[in-house]
Parts: sequence; structure tokens; C-alpha cells
Amino acid sequence: MTKAYILITTDPVAMNLVVQALRAMPPVQEAHEVMGPYDIVAEVEVANVEEIGDLLRERVRSIQGVRSTLTCVAIS
Repeated sequence: MTKAYILITTDPVAMNLVVQALRAMPPVQEAHEVMGPYDIVAEVEVANVEEIGDLLRERVRSIQGVRSTLTCVAIS
């Protein structure tokens, strides 16, 4: 299994809706609103690195209110 952390910037009024949508996605283990340069941190676990790209393109970035993402893949 591959674990990654997706750092997400959102439209301020959409943050709560984005968190709810993320929490409803099966690969998402946790999603939290955070303070700092990003608005949300989501922890995901997938079978392989390629699935992270698919998840971002097809699901995460299509959530209304998501402005940008940065993904950090865990190496241990």
C-alpha cells in the first residue's frame, strides 16, 4: 500500500464542503482543516503511486472549491 498526504487550497467559503466530500471518498483515511498556507490536509492510502494521480485528476481536483493541491508521498 502507498500512503500520501494531499495538501489542498480551497475557496474560503467552500472549505467545509470540500472536507466533507473528501471524507466520503474511500481512499481518504482522514481529512482535516488546518491553519497555514494550505486549508486542508487529507491522508490517503492506495495500492500504488499511479492510483494517486488518478485520484487527484478524477476526483479530488473535480471537487467544487478546490483551487490547488500538493501531494507528498510517504516513503516509510
